[in-house]
Amino acid sequence: MAKTKKSNKKTDDFSIYVRWFWILFSGGILSIILIFLLASWGGFGELPDYTVLENPKTNLATEIISSDGKTLGKFYLNDNRTPVSYNELPQHLVDALIATEDARYRSHSGVDARGTLRAIFKLGSGGGASTISQQLAKQLFTIQVSDSKLQRAFQKVKEWIIAAKLERQYTKNEIISQYFNIYDFLNNADGIRSAASIYFDKEPMELNIKESAMLVGMFKNSALYNPRRNPEGVKNRRNVVLGQMYKYGYLSEKVKDSLQATPLDLKYTPQSHRDGIATYFRAYLDGFMKDWIKNNPKPDGTRWSLYNDGLKIYTTIDSRMQKYAEDAVHKHMPRLQKEFDHQNTPQRNPTAPFSELDQSEIKDLLNRSMRQSERWRKMKYDLKKENKEIEESFHKPTQMGIFAWKDGVATEIDTIMKPIDSMRYYKSFLRAGMMSMDPQTGHVKAWVGGINYRHYQYDMVEKGRRQVGSTFKPFVYATAIDQLHLSPCDQFPDTPFCIEKNKFGNPEQWCPKNSGGDDDYGGKRTLKNALANSVNTITARLIDKVGPQPVVDLAHKMGVESEIPPVPSIALGTADLSVYEMVGAYSTFANKGVYTKPVMVTSIEDKNGTILYQFKPETRDVLGAETAYVTVKLLEGVTEGGSGTRLRHSGAADQAVYKEIITGYPYKFENPIAGKTGTTQNQSDGWFMGMVPNLVTGVWVGGEDRSVHFQSITYGQGASMALPIWALYMQSCYADEELNVSKEEFEAPEQLSINVDCSIVTEGPTEIEEALPDDLDF
Repeated sequence: MAKTKKSNKKTDDFSIYVRWFWILFSGGILSIILIFLLASWGGFGELPDYTVLENPKTNLATEIISSDGKTLGKFYLNDNRTPVSYNELPQHLVDALIATEDARYRSHSGVDARGTLRAIFKLGSGGGASTISQQLAKQLFTIQVSDSKLQRAFQKVKEWIIAAKLERQYTKNEIISQYFNIYDFLNNADGIRSAASIYFDKEPMELNIKESAMLVGMFKNSALYNPRRNPEGVKNRRNVVLGQMYKYGYLSEKVKDSLQATPLDLKYTPQSHRDGIATYFRAYLDGFMKDWIKNNPKPDGTRWSLYNDGLKIYTTIDSRMQKYAEDAVHKHMPRLQKEFDHQNTPQRNPTAPFSELDQSEIKDLLNRSMRQSERWRKMKYDLKKENKEIEESFHKPTQMGIFAWKDGVATEIDTIMKPIDSMRYYKSFLRAGMMSMDPQTGHVKAWVGGINYRHYQYDMVEKGRRQVGSTFKPFVYATAIDQLHLSPCDQFPDTPFCIEKNKFGNPEQWCPKNSGGDDDYGGKRTLKNALANSVNTITARLIDKVGPQPVVDLAHKMGVESEIPPVPSIALGTADLSVYEMVGAYSTFANKGVYTKPVMVTSIEDKNGTILYQFKPETRDVLGAETAYVTVKLLEGVTEGGSGTRLRHSGAADQAVYKEIITGYPYKFENPIAGKTGTTQNQSDGWFMGMVPNLVTGVWVGGEDRSVHFQSITYGQGASMALPIWALYMQSCYADEELNVSKEEFEAPEQLSINVDCSIVTEGPTEIEEALPDDLDF
């Protein structure tokens, strides 16, 4: 009996342990449940509700989209993020993520129980347990990861709860796309779309397996695995991802081994507001959007954010044509600049780059520029410095990066220079402005506002206004054709001509001269010949017949908004107009007399694809179709036998010099081209306006200051400064057959009562050789 009692006592003692085990186990389970309940009730901080889960607050960049579906750039402050859907991700990118971060992703409901238990029992040494859903929850709703282990445990619980809610709220595929979109890949690469573009210059769907593996590898720690700072570490991490893809059957061993042996093959393409394609256009668009936002609030009355709301701006710019335009500018301008620098060495021009200015005038010019500079503005208004201190700073050597053409390529050179000297240096560069537009739709296809936006931010397409020279003459001719029913074949005396004093408000008698001087007269010229060779006296005769005011009125109806004084001298292009205005106006000729306002934005959408804005074409009848067509036929004469003839052949024997300076010369176009060169007094501005039936393009070239110019007409005329850019651009457009740029004849109106065929009419004197200063306007 004693033995039995002893045995029972031992059993009772063991049952105590069992009881305590279950008490502790149940208590632990209840504690965990309590912790989760407290967390879900907000005991450890507020949890996001379903409305927040449906619309997580992430900053989304505004995307600028070209007419051919390419991203031209983005507007953002800190987050360069543009979301993509799951269908826009390649399968191997998704496979790489699952294999590396969450192998059982498709089978759990937000929390991987097996992985969590493994992490608990091995104290994290066997790998983490965070699922993709938990990592998304952390990215979205954990503002700052706590350094305290206890606090971090509470954060982890919240992330588990949020992950479970996300799994109920979204599909597995939606969670994956959100995770790719939310992650910061560094170097302004917010989200997979930016990362693919910045590191490989691709869209996500274009990524190959090893590129996808590299980006997935960055999820572990993008600060550590930064491709720019730690390429070797990134390659090793990429190879780990490839190994995981092999482990879980997404890759064969042969493919894995071959990919692991390859380099990263980065194509780093930084995205900033000052780099990339169409920078000047994007700067214009920034102002356009700010005005639109001011006048178009959200339904709740608040304002849209250009930088955070993920708007999509659909533009008329064609990314291919934009590239061709920028390439044409960058191909021609360094060679033209080389010749300009050659002519402005200290030995040839002691006041270089300025001409006709003495030292005191140059000093005044630089002082004015100093006070208008961004450096002055910042020191004066941001740093509250006194004028004297600011002026002194301009005369102290400073470390800076300056613009330069090096081997024909725009580059930045680090140097030490006084800011006042750098201003003079920058003024020595010739600038350019170019715009190309479809005359029927008004869609602007290309916009190049300068030679380099990082260093020259003033836009010479829309903001800049310069004297237009002979490119204004077609407005005079069109007015005369409209009023007097003139034909291109009508002849006028090629003799000196004056408009008397006090006529049309002229204070003095006005007697323009032809470019060839007193010897450049004799006989008669047809209007076609006169416009082709920019004969000033015949243009003066025409404006005398019609009066300046009707010419001004016509120009305004054709979209010119700048002020034009109604005086006779405007006939020779004394008015200051912009490339934007000139292209819009010339498009009226190509569009049968109908002015179509240039269009840059076709629509604006919010992040959900809701259309917020859709453009409405603005058109008006300005000229009769017959007058417009006759003017076009006159302008064709410019490229057939006038100052634009070099578009077609190599010209005179002395044109060999241009082969060294004007890239691509001769151009050998054979299709109908209507155009007009323009050169202002002292060669300060060179213009070319060129038209084919479905594309009108204007180009201006000149210095920032009018005193910066070529010393002679050889290189200082529009045919040498601006026309080559048009020619190079059009060569590229024609080579790209998908663009369908016309090579056809301009369409004649059904009723044509004016004779445009001058083959049966005796021409005037032999046309002036192209090498002569034929379009210089005095």
